[in-house]
Amino acid sequence: MNKPFRLDEHRRRPQPPLAPPPDRYFEQLPMRVMQRVQATNPAPAVTWGWLSALSAPLRTALASVVVLGGFAASFLLSPEATMQPVAGTSLAQVPREELVQYLMASEQRITLSDLAELPATQNLPTDTYLHASPDELQEVLDGQPSEETYL
Repeated sequence: MNKPFRLDEHRRRPQPPLAPPPDRYFEQLPMRVMQRVQATNPAPAVTWGWLSALSAPLRTALASVVVLGGFAASFLLSPEATMQPVAGTSLAQVPREELVQYLMASEQRITLSDLAELPATQNLPTDTYLHASPDELQEVLDGQPSEETYL
């Protein structure tokens, strides 16, 4: 079991524990510290002084130009990657009927709305169509059957 600690049982150090400070030490201490600090003042960095003279928006713009310039330089100086065929061009060569059969035969459930979202394989620009007159258009429309057999 631990004995209780009693301060009275322990001997005190003799007074004074340390030697007294020299005369006027504390009056002269601030001046000594100030002399040492001023004497060892390092020279300011001259290389980046112009940057601190710029305004904050100009420094921000300069930083963004440096970052974008580094990105552009790394992009231009990197070796070119091998060109692989684009998936869209290779899929364009597959007939649409084959694509639909593949999608219908797979185990995934594909609805008609999914198939309706498939892009057409042949997108003909409108400038390649013939420019027909209104009379020619009326003749062609009159020649079409008007029965609704496709419903």
